[in-house]
Amino acid sequence: MTDAPRTRRPAVVTVAVVLIYIAAIADVALGIFVLLSRYQATGSDVLVVSLLGAGIILFGLLLIAIASGVARGSRLSRGLATVFLTVLIVLRVVTIISTDTWDVSAIVQSVLAAFALVVLWTPPGARHFARRIS
Repeated sequence: MTDAPRTRRPAVVTVAVVLIYIAAIADVALGIFVLLSRYQATGSDVLVVSLLGAGIILFGLLLIAIASGVARGSRLSRGLATVFLTVLIVLRVVTIISTDTWDVSAIVQSVLAAFALVVLWTPPGARHFARRIS
């Protein structure tokens, strides 16, 4: 039985995977803090803050789950990571608009996620995902 020679993962893909893990773990932490800040919210803001926190936690955990697929070169995982990072950026923008407490960390995490997206779709990484896996 002959195995096809393994190609090394480009450094930009490794950087993207590390950024995805960092962003995902930071999102879970931010989601927990946003969820806990619902006790400081008043009236109808409690539901909005609770849903934002839960959504950020959920998508952060999903992003952790698919990061290993991105590391293996899965095109599906790269597409899902793109969708989840985009959704998380939108959730952070809503967090910035609806709360006053988490503006700085949400902005920093949004920039980190945007950078991860750029690194994931730049040419050396894109060629890694475009190769045919048999």
